[in-house]
Amino acid sequence: MREILNRNRAWFFTQIREEQFVSFEWNRSEVLGLAKESCTHCRGFGLRRSKGGPAVPCPCVLRAVFRACFNKFRECASQEKYISRVRLEQVHGTDRRQTWGMKDEEYMVDFCNIATRTLDENQHRIFRFHFLLGADWKLCCRRLNMDRGTFFHEVYRIQQRLGRVFRELQPYALFPLDEYFGGTVRSQSVKNNLLQMPAPPRRNSLQPPLRKVA
Repeated sequence: MREILNRNRAWFFTQIREEQFVSFEWNRSEVLGLAKESCTHCRGFGLRRSKGGPAVPCPCVLRAVFRACFNKFRECASQEKYISRVRLEQVHGTDRRQTWGMKDEEYMVDFCNIATRTLDENQHRIFRFHFLLGADWKLCCRRLNMDRGTFFHEVYRIQQRLGRVFRELQPYALFPLDEYFGGTVRSQSVKNNLLQMPAPPRRNSLQPPLRKVA
């Protein structure tokens, strides 16, 4: 029964990932700075051509996205409590209200929740032991009863899977980090809501100057 539930759970997350990844289009200028120059798959360009489909990001780009998000997570988790501060943010929507929030704590919660919902049970155990608890590969292999090669292959798969989700998450992705912490809003401009300059007043024909009153 437990195996059936795990299979259904893995199939469910696979369907979610396929739906999320189909409509996202990666930009070459975005992945060029993240690609690894010595990569033998993309040769440092960041994109790979798929069979009969659009270009897909190289695994080295996805791992770079994960490392950037993970380093930010470690920075938020290791800083002193007094450094974190409450920020006033604008909530864009129909009500257009403002709310107070702690961005560092929200980022850590989003990072952990996305990993929990994306990874399967075995991958999440590796993620928790190695990335969250800081255990090295020797301790993880002893704890999870696996060899070194299998462990690092699973780590690479975890980095690639989470790196892709961190970038393709809609409507607000974790990466790029400056957009997450800066509050960038992606929306389409509506013509009726745009502010327009008033039309200049019509000028009549030149009038003769007024006569000086005695």
